[in-house]
This record gives sequence, structure tokens and C-alpha cells, in this order.
Amino acid sequence: MRKINAVLVWVRMAQLQQGGPDEKEKTTALKDLLSRIDLDELMKKDEPPLEFPDTLEGFEYIFNEKGQLRHAKTGEPFVFNYREDLHRWNQKRYEALGEIITKYVYGLLEKECHLKKVTLPVDATESEPKSFIFMSEDALTNPDKLLVLIHGSGVVRAGQWARRLIINEDLDSGTQIPYIKRAVEEGYGVIVLNPNENYIEVEKTKAQVQLSSDSSDEPAEKRERKDKIQKETKKRRDFYEKYRNPQKEKETMQIYIRDNGSPEEHAVYVWDHFISQSAAENVFFVAHSYGGLAFVQLMIQREAEVKNKVTAVALTDSVHNVWHQEAGKTIREWMRENCCNWVSSSEPLDMAVESMLPDCPRVSAGTERHELTSWKSFPSIFRFFSEALEAKNSSVKPTPTRRSNRIKYEEL
Repeated sequence: MRKINAVLVWVRMAQLQQGGPDEKEKTTALKDLLSRIDLDELMKKDEPPLEFPDTLEGFEYIFNEKGQLRHAKTGEPFVFNYREDLHRWNQKRYEALGEIITKYVYGLLEKECHLKKVTLPVDATESEPKSFIFMSEDALTNPDKLLVLIHGSGVVRAGQWARRLIINEDLDSGTQIPYIKRAVEEGYGVIVLNPNENYIEVEKTKAQVQLSSDSSDEPAEKRERKDKIQKETKKRRDFYEKYRNPQKEKETMQIYIRDNGSPEEHAVYVWDHFISQSAAENVFFVAHSYGGLAFVQLMIQREAEVKNKVTAVALTDSVHNVWHQEAGKTIREWMRENCCNWVSSSEPLDMAVESMLPDCPRVSAGTERHELTSWKSFPSIFRFFSEALEAKNSSVKPTPTRRSNRIKYEEL
């Protein structure tokens, strides 16, 4: 089929060469196209429609009793390469399934974990873009303990550590649900942040597209030359698109959510309106990857409040950098005493790992896979929190983990 299509392209070129100036321009465009793209890519003009089911049942997948995603009929795990040699289509299918899983996890947070969804900003009007977080019923009233969960960057949303793990491994390793259930069992209130929900996407109208291209302050003559070049480029690109990308995606624009337009803004907003207002005497954070950077930024902006209210912070393969973020000496000293970073490493779980930065202790998460660090360090983190609380009550600072403490004494 591919060979036939390739022959047809060359036949079409021969036909165009016998026509007038317009046809010759198209021939030139086709030659340029063939020089830029390999024929495998070109043949993707036969790509199926980018239309996918909007439910797990539509995809014919279910989560079994072990929390693993399996095909409803065959019991097989998820297959990415559903259609051979159609990477873009397979990727779009994967993304569509990911959006369904995000909603599925939201449902589990409400039904299984009994969390409530809270809209942000708290004073949002009906027409403005909104985000949300999840909270336990006692999140603001629990007088003892509050656990705050922050995931990393990317496509993940509230309640998730890694979409890849949810799809390819199971719900326990890929979601925050084990943390939430354990926290509730041990008497914590819970707040689940949603730091990647920063904007809504809307389709651009023709007027908005034109406005964005006319908004330059360049001189008129220069702008005219630029517009002419852009029109010629667009004409050629549109001609290419008929062959290379027949399913052209719509142009969209992003409308940011007030006071929640970035993970850092979101963390500060939730601190100001919820965490700092809570009754809990002891607040604990678990922050994964970019979530660790967001926590450090929160501390830079609300240092005194964080020191007064937070008892311990567990980071999992955090990407924070105290130098680049310009964290002061007092913050670095506090982090050394009250934080621990479980990092991806080939060392056994909780083994001390060398650090180049003067912030918090680093120990192994017991895995070399970044996305698995939160799951693999799960029991150690709750032990770390218990020891931190016990140390606070007895006025003795906790050690990051039992094993790392033992290593230090053996070295001495």
C-alpha cells in the first residue's frame, strides 16, 4: 500500500509539471516536501481519525482487583502501539486514555478516600477559569496532624504521582491513594494539591489569531515584508498539510487561573487560604519532583509561617535547588533539620546518599526509577513523620531514617 501511495505522489508531480505557473509552484512545493520528509512520514496521510472513546468501557479497559489496568476481554495489559507505524495516532490515543484516568482517580479520591472537592479561587465568579483541590472533612479542624501532598510537573493531576505507573503498573504505585488512606488511619487531616491545573484552553477565533499577528510594534514597512513572507510560508505549509497532517488540530489559547497560574503560585495560594488557616499543630508535606521546588519556593515566600507550622517534609526525588532558588541560610538550616529527600538510587532503601547541596539529607528510595520514588519510600516516610513528631514532643531532633543514622555511627 505504501509503495502504491509513493508512486501516486510521483505521478501527481509529473502531471503538475505539465500545467501552468500555479501547477509548477505546487510541483516545487511537493519536491520541497519530499526532500524534507521521509516517505514513511508522508504516508501517514491515511491516518485514522483522531477520535477516541471518553470512558474506560469505551476503550474496553478496566482496573482489576489488584488495581491493574487490563483489557476487559483479553486481560492483557495496555498496549501503546495499537496501530503499527502510526506513532502520532497511538500517542493521541494514549493521551485520551490518560484524561479518562485523571477523572477516574478524581472519582476514587471522592468515593474511596472520602475527600471533598474544593474550588479555587475561593471567591471565583461563575464565568472565570477555576481549579480545585481535594480535602478530608477534618482538614481544617483536625487539631493534631495535617498531611499535604504535592505531585510533580507534567500531565499528572491531583491524586497522581505518575500516569505511566497507573497505566502500566497499578493504582497503588501511581496514585497518592495509599498515602491518603494511611494518613486517615493514623489520624491525619489531608489536603491534596493540584499544582498543574493552571489554565483552561479555548479555541482561538480568527479575530484572535489576526490580533496576535498584528500586535507587533514593528515599523509598518518591516511588518509588511514580514507579513508577506508569513503568507507565502503559510500557503506552502497549508499545501504540505494536506499530505503530511490532514487532521490539523485547532489553534487554542490559554486562559490562566487567577492566583494559580503556576505550581509555585498554587502552593502559596493553598497555604494562604487553607493550610495556614488549619487548626493542626503539626503539618507534614510529601512533595515529589517539581513539587519539592514548589515547596522550597513556598518556604522562601512564607518562611516564618512554614517554620511555625510545619513539623517535617518528605521529598521524593525533588528537583529543587537552594542556590538557583536563592534560599537563604536560615531556610537551608531549617531544611537540614526538618526535611529528607528520598532520591532515585541503586542503593538499598534509606541508605544515605551523598549530596552536593547544603540543604536536606538525601537517602535512597530503593529504586533507580524517578517516578517510583514516592511509592518505594512510602513506609519510610510515615516512619520519618512519626519520629519527627515524637522528637518534637520530646524536644529532640529526629534523624532522617533509622538506617542512615546507623551508618553514620558505624562510620564514626
